Amino acid sequence: MEFETIIGLEVHSQLKTESKIFCSCSTQFGAEPNSQICPICLGMPGVLPVLNRKAVEFAIKMGLATHCRIAAHSIFARKNYFYPDLPKGYQISQFEEPLCEGGSVEIDLGGKVKQIGLVRIHLEEDAGKSVHAEDWVPAGETLVDLNRCGVPLIEIVSQPDIRSPHEAFLYLTELKRILEYLDVSDCNMEEGSLRCDANISIRPVGTAELGTKTEVKNMNSFHGVEKALEYEEERQRKLLAQGKKIVQETLLWNARENRIIPMRSKEEAHDYRYFPEPDLVPVELETAWIEKLKAEIPELPLAKKNRLIQEYQVPEYDAEVLATSRELADFFEETLRRFSNAKLTSNFMMGEVLRYLSEKKLTLNATRLTPALLADLLAMVDGGKISLGIAKSIFTEIIESGCSPQQLVTERGLLQVSDESELSKVVQEIIAANPVEVEKFLAGKEQVVGFLVGQIMRASKGKANPKVVNQLLREELAKLKK
Repeated sequence: MEFETIIGLEVHSQLKTESKIFCSCSTQFGAEPNSQICPICLGMPGVLPVLNRKAVEFAIKMGLATHCRIAAHSIFARKNYFYPDLPKGYQISQFEEPLCEGGSVEIDLGGKVKQIGLVRIHLEEDAGKSVHAEDWVPAGETLVDLNRCGVPLIEIVSQPDIRSPHEAFLYLTELKRILEYLDVSDCNMEEGSLRCDANISIRPVGTAELGTKTEVKNMNSFHGVEKALEYEEERQRKLLAQGKKIVQETLLWNARENRIIPMRSKEEAHDYRYFPEPDLVPVELETAWIEKLKAEIPELPLAKKNRLIQEYQVPEYDAEVLATSRELADFFEETLRRFSNAKLTSNFMMGEVLRYLSEKKLTLNATRLTPALLADLLAMVDGGKISLGIAKSIFTEIIESGCSPQQLVTERGLLQVSDESELSKVVQEIIAANPVEVEKFLAGKEQVVGFLVGQIMRASKGKANPKVVNQLLREELAKLKK
């Protein structure tokens, strides 16, 4: 029997506000445990929450970017459950009347666009954090840090439209890009500002009824989500093939051992006893404000990728990499306003620029590189004034100091040598110094040319014009063949 996989994802994203959703406490990550709390965070008797306008704005923007219906009227509710890091005994969330409903996220499946439907996007407060495994926690004990209590979240709930673990990976990747393009979340999974729970079931192909689902938690990367879902997909297929039943339960993904661990059975849905939050008035939105926020939505990742391909004729792979980050894509286009060679620019950015940023763990804004500096450097390469190798050799100094490429090249005497009479001497010297390699070439080994060119470039300290070198070298070798 053939089965198909049904996956739905619930993504929690902390919003990038300076203060919490219902009080003025800081949301900064990494502070001393329990140092960013107040009576409102702790749910002390008599306190009253006040809604953070910026959190509402960020949630609306995400709803608009994913084609949701923005509710003119929405309400908050109390979601009641007990947990040690939830001091009030309930979480302020939205239930029956959320801020955003419907909508979709588009993913690219090898050139074919698929829409993953959304059920809703709603606002809520985060809970605290139970700390078990840190070095400073006594063995066998759990400590509670309430700094995270009240940090604003949006919960993004997908329809069960995802049909494979890889589609789940692509969906999460696109969702993260949209959040980052909007600048409403830093999406740092290591710090817990982006978290994902996955519901997965399988059913015989052609049937409409959903199978028994399991929920997988504790996944700290998108590849981790993909691996966990692949594991659970295979486990469920094996059970059904053996005629066994799948038990509805919550599972934890153990990334170190690459296996699923049962957490708790979940035969029935939790009864959270939702009821309207009595201390918060309904959220009433003016149409003019929603329209203003809609006008602020930037070009989104998938649209930007497609436009980069069409407008600049860069390969799809290049456009995919460049569109990963709004900052990177904008920098690319700003550079091209000063320098017109799109392919050379994309190659250099995907190579040297991203390599440097990865090694230093920096963003472009944290460096001294500007589109004008990069355009000047690449224009010197394109114009034959310096070689690409020279450009790469001085790039680190440029990005760290912000110095002028022209000034640096002039001061170091790095201008490219294209004079044929000067280069001809070097070519002849290298041929004379490598008789064995020359004999190999004469015997038909064409790849020797690359070795000889490398020797000439080394002898000229990278300043020789590679095009002229190739021409002169082949002319000299042709003479030897005669």
